[in-house]
Amino acid sequence: MQYSTKAQSLTPSLTLAITAKAKELKDKGLDVVGFGAGEPDFNTPQNIIDAATKAMNEGKTKYTPASGINELKDAVAEKLLAENGLKYAREQVIISTGGKQCLANAFEALINEGDEVLIATPYWVSYPDLVTLSGGKSIFLDTKEENSYKITVEVLKAQVTDKSKVLVINSPNNPTGTIYSREELLEIAEFCREKDLFIISDEMYEKLIYGDEQHVSIASLSDDAYARTLVVGGFSKSYAMTGWRLGYAAGPKDLVKLMGSIQSHTTSNPTSFVQYAAVEALKGSQDSISKMNAEFAKRRDYMVERTMGIDGLSCIYPKGAFYVMMDVRKLMGKTYKGKTVKDSLDFSAFLLEDYLVAVVPGVAFGLEGFVRLSYATSMANIGKGFDRISEFVSLFE
Repeated sequence: MQYSTKAQSLTPSLTLAITAKAKELKDKGLDVVGFGAGEPDFNTPQNIIDAATKAMNEGKTKYTPASGINELKDAVAEKLLAENGLKYAREQVIISTGGKQCLANAFEALINEGDEVLIATPYWVSYPDLVTLSGGKSIFLDTKEENSYKITVEVLKAQVTDKSKVLVINSPNNPTGTIYSREELLEIAEFCREKDLFIISDEMYEKLIYGDEQHVSIASLSDDAYARTLVVGGFSKSYAMTGWRLGYAAGPKDLVKLMGSIQSHTTSNPTSFVQYAAVEALKGSQDSISKMNAEFAKRRDYMVERTMGIDGLSCIYPKGAFYVMMDVRKLMGKTYKGKTVKDSLDFSAFLLEDYLVAVVPGVAFGLEGFVRLSYATSMANIGKGFDRISEFVSLFE
């Protein structure tokens, strides 16, 4: 049997693999501290759960239009106008089974064989493989530490070609937690206008921002940026709805129509009653977000403090999302129990095997020499995990 070369070229998600391995060890009764999960450890707010139950009890369990119910499209449009200054008609909004499907639909609708998609490193693990599935080619933009690992026009100029078609922006960023300022986005938007690049703006973590930082959508900066941008968002992170699988995208009407057509032939509609729950998420109380953010901010500060207090370790200071990228480059090439630690994969493997602490190797995000830790876990777990990490690192020679 000759299987698809595209499918065989895909790399399984390391984040999901680490999470699965940690769960397997836990199921054996071992006391594993998991820093791999990309999901809030809080339960979905009760008002959202109640809305889903109500929808099911009312018989809203049948097919819906493939691109989502009008009530939710309108609620998303209202949210984007009120919070992001973006005005979209119902026909410019699509509801999908998670933000990941929105991205997959978009790449399928935009990319022809050989088209280039510009992606900054470090990047969310699924971007490159979604591009591969669409027939495109990922071009990785080498960002710099001095620029907080964010794209600059200088980097874009160095790597854009006549085959470049799409630029992916992710702010707040997974895995670094960095946030693009209005001024930075203005420069990027102008470059995209000059080079006629389409923009996919992944804003999944927009509500998970700490301190005085502000989220700015690049689509809001000018009429041209609005016309060439697809905004992608969702409910998984902000409303602790990861398992509910629901996301949305808004952008040019023709593109959204194509995405809807693709979705109609793949999954058809997102789960019916989940869509009604999402209407409540957007229109109901938002108190859960501020409470969750306050707790995440405490955990972030503690995790950063613990990281900086261990010889040989440092980190990228996150301003959004719920991850810390721990810098382990000073430990690379050293030995641990007689074994040379060559890269972030070795570091992560030895840490999990001997100390039952699960972290995600930076190579999964295109940033070798780092590991990602999620602080979407309790303070008790974070403290326990860092006690083990400290002991682990003390054995390096």
